[in-house]
This record gives sequence, C-alpha cells and structure tokens, in this order.
Amino acid sequence: MGARSFVTALCVHEDSCRSCGGVERTEVLNLGETPLANRLLAPDQLGTPEPRYPLRVVFCPACTLVQITDTVSPEELFRDYLYFSSFSDATLRHSEQHATELVARRRLDASHLIVEVASNDGYLLQYVQRAGVPVLGIEPARNIAELANQRGIPTRAEFFGLEFARRLGDEGVRANVVLGNNVLAHVADLNGFVAGAAHLLTDDGIVEFEFPYVGDLVDHVEFDTIYHEHLCYFSVHAIEHLLLRHGLALSDVIRIPIHGGSLRITGARIADDAGRRRVDALLAEESARGMDHPGFYASFGDRVAGLRTDLLSTLRSLRESGKRIAAYGASAKGSTLLNFLGIGRDLLEYAVDRSTVKQGKLTPGAHLEIFPPERLVEDLPDYTLLLTWNFADEILTQQERYRRAGGRFIIPVPTVRIV
Repeated sequence: MGARSFVTALCVHEDSCRSCGGVERTEVLNLGETPLANRLLAPDQLGTPEPRYPLRVVFCPACTLVQITDTVSPEELFRDYLYFSSFSDATLRHSEQHATELVARRRLDASHLIVEVASNDGYLLQYVQRAGVPVLGIEPARNIAELANQRGIPTRAEFFGLEFARRLGDEGVRANVVLGNNVLAHVADLNGFVAGAAHLLTDDGIVEFEFPYVGDLVDHVEFDTIYHEHLCYFSVHAIEHLLLRHGLALSDVIRIPIHGGSLRITGARIADDAGRRRVDALLAEESARGMDHPGFYASFGDRVAGLRTDLLSTLRSLRESGKRIAAYGASAKGSTLLNFLGIGRDLLEYAVDRSTVKQGKLTPGAHLEIFPPERLVEDLPDYTLLLTWNFADEILTQQERYRRAGGRFIIPVPTVRIV
C-alpha cells in the first residue's frame, strides 16, 4: 500500500488504491466536504461544531476499483450506530429469501456454521437459526450487538479482519459460509477483511457478499449512495481482483434489485462451473461497456450536476408557490443528497423515519427534526421528498393514507418525478 497523509486524527487521506495499492487514480466525482451521514444530532448539540470530511470519488485503472479518497476512523463511524436493519420490511423479506435459498443450496444443517460479518441486529441470521443451522454474528456497533444477543443471536462486538479471524480460528471456529451483506464497501482494510474471511473458511466453504453495483450506481445517477461509510463501489472486475489476491476464485455472481441494484457474489477455493459462466458473461458485459476503463465514468459528474439543478429547481418552485415540503427517511443517502445540494430548513420543514432511535434527533448538516411517519397524515405537508427512494414501493404502500389525503411524493433518483 502507498503512503498516507493525515487530514485529522479521525480522517486519513489515501494516496493509493485501497485494493491493489496502485498510485494512479482518476477523479470521478467530487461531492465537497460533508458531515458523517449517520451522525444524527441531539437537539442540544446544535450549537457544537459539526465536523465535515472530504467526499471525493476516484477510479483505479490497475484493478478497476471505484473508491473514495479519505477514510474516517471506523471507531468514529461504527462503534455507536443508529441503523437497525430490522426496521425495513423489504430488507427482512430479502434476507429471509436469501437465508432460505442459501440453506437449501448448500444443504446446511446443525453440523454447519454460518458466520455473518456486520450482522447488525440479527435481521438475517434469525432466519438461518430458525432453519436449525448454528450462527455467529460479528457486529462492531456495541449497542446493536447487545440487542442481537438479547434476541438470542450469538454476536461478537468486534471489527472483522485477519487478526480477529485468527483469534476465532484459535477458538476452533471454522465457517462453512461467511456472509457479508452491505459491509465490504464499508471496510477500510479490504485485503485484511477478505484474508480473514478466507482464513475462517472450511476447505469447501464459501464467502458470499452483497454490495451495491457500481454499474447501476452510474447508470441510475445514484450519487447519494456515496458517503464516508461507503469506501468502495465494486464492479465484477474489481471484486475478482480482490478475491484472487487471497486465494479465492469468483465462483458465482447474480444481480439483485435491492438498494438500487446490487451484486451477490460467491467466492470459493475452487470455482463452480455453472456459476463461473455467469461470472464470465458479466465480465464480458462490463468490458463491452468500458467499465474497466476511466472513460465509462467520465460523464457521471455532469449527470449528477444536472440532477442537482433539476431537484433544486423543483423544490424552490414548489416553495415559491406556497407549498409545504417534508422529507421521508433520515437515511445516509439522504444526508449525502441534502448536504451536496445544500438543502435545509429553507426548503424542507422536517423529516420522518420509522426508526424509533432516530426520532427526536436532527439530520446531519441540514438539521431537520425527525418525527415518526404518522406525522405526515397528521400534518399533511403538500409534498414529501423521498430520500429513501430505494424502498419506494414499500414506503408508498405504507403511506397510502397520506397519499389519499392529497399528499404527493417527490422521488429524486434517477430523475426527479412526482407521484
């Protein structure tokens, strides 16, 4: 890996690629300096300084990884975390389907073990456990790990990497499956993470990771998926380079619709022939589109700027005509959108969110007060900006009463539309 220069004690600027160590990188997008996307404020914190950190995206031509250039300390980001996966019905449905399919596909039973890294509150492992398969969760956020243990999901409050994997190995822990859903993009030490997963596996075990697909991110202008927790944005080319470095073959890949378009990849010591055909087909598709070259990403910044202009114009026009606007979703992606566009209480009155641990707090930067979703029906703002657009179908169904009463939603990505 290349040299580092410290920006602050909590933020490090990376001078080389997070995966391969290459020093040549091409800028894709610069979102300026933003607050931490999940760092919600208590009302009495409004007068205190709110740290902001650079959010710049680059492409590595050596291994094709898209990544941000600055790393905020994982201790700062994840030790006390306010995202609970179980608050999303769509996430629970997706996780149950994944767990059921995985147990059947791998013929797992009480003699096997599934280890999930970044297991959150046990939202997925609960379904594996119900199928009679032993589980172990690894979750760095102490508050969330404690909740998972209270729910009967064995969970260790640790950051995962090669050192911790070796400690588990010394305890006799070997995993038939290592899961990591929406965690690989969050990992500062990519090589240590994958090396740890490989170390933990039985000889015939697999790793299975899900993460947002950079091809969909670019195609659908999903710039709000970029925030300090998401250090990397993977293509199939990039993930293959990473796995091979640690003795794992990219054995399978499927595209899944969750989170605006994601990949589920399987790594193993020996590739599966049928799965490898799917890998080769998607690699060929990426090459044909030029995703392994910087030119593919060249217009992304211009498209983001266009979306920014359209959304600001829509919101300002509505406000000038006397319309009231709220926001749905005190989400990380919402924080990126609000802060990059400079949207605050001049355009939006407040935000709502289903997560009870977020209610009563204020959104980062924009400082919108967060209420329960029922507020929309009680208060009836004319429009609501849907910041969690990746769960649009679920939320529009939940908010049927608000819509019947005349409320309308503004969906900002990939193009601004009102429903």
